[in-house]
Amino acid sequence: MKNPNGPYPGRQVFLGMTKDKRPAFAYLVTGRSPQSRERKATPKDNSVIMGPIGNVTYDPLRHYTAVKYDNSIGLLTVSNGIQTESIFETYKLLYHVKSRPASGYLKKIMDGANYEPDSLKTPRVAGIITNISEKNKPVYILSIKTAGRPAFVWTVKPKAGTLYGVATYRGNIENPGAYNTAKGPATLKCDADTPQKMAEFIYEISAADYKGDNIRVCAIGGMRGEDNTWKLALINRNKG
Repeated sequence: MKNPNGPYPGRQVFLGMTKDKRPAFAYLVTGRSPQSRERKATPKDNSVIMGPIGNVTYDPLRHYTAVKYDNSIGLLTVSNGIQTESIFETYKLLYHVKSRPASGYLKKIMDGANYEPDSLKTPRVAGIITNISEKNKPVYILSIKTAGRPAFVWTVKPKAGTLYGVATYRGNIENPGAYNTAKGPATLKCDADTPQKMAEFIYEISAADYKGDNIRVCAIGGMRGEDNTWKLALINRNKG
């Protein structure tokens, strides 16, 4: 099996359910340049940070909070940039004031964050899994913001054993272009029943080389239990 978004998806967010209907997510980071690959994902408190290797200078386009979650309410946000914190705080507030977690709030944040100001005009991608107030009924929302267009948002109703994902690029490793929003989120069947197996699955189907080097940086997998507690696992190309 191969990644549904081709050999170079860039950064990729998946949301969905395990075969036994637990909320789940995966996040993949790939990079063509050596600078993009000199990163690793590190757990810190209730977050996962995409940070530099060694004494590399901080870069807000490459170094950011990728995942943040709250085990008391079952909320998790995942994205490829600065928008993660804003999304998390917004949907945490919506939960506590008992407001419906509508997708329009995510659209506003993504439009405000805009695409990344790099040479490829890299889109911003994001995903949310949250609950409706105190009910443990999960809500799944995906979004992408590309250059020159308003942010797209999709409220996903996942089937068991299926992930739904958006990526920054449409997969052409030699000439990356923005993800094709007209097709909506890509679907991916997945039998993983632990966070580690989820991370391994996403990492393995995304194997690809560019100019003789592996483009994969990291993969993160996570699943939520009946008590709203998130369990995560990470795979990093760089161990140092």
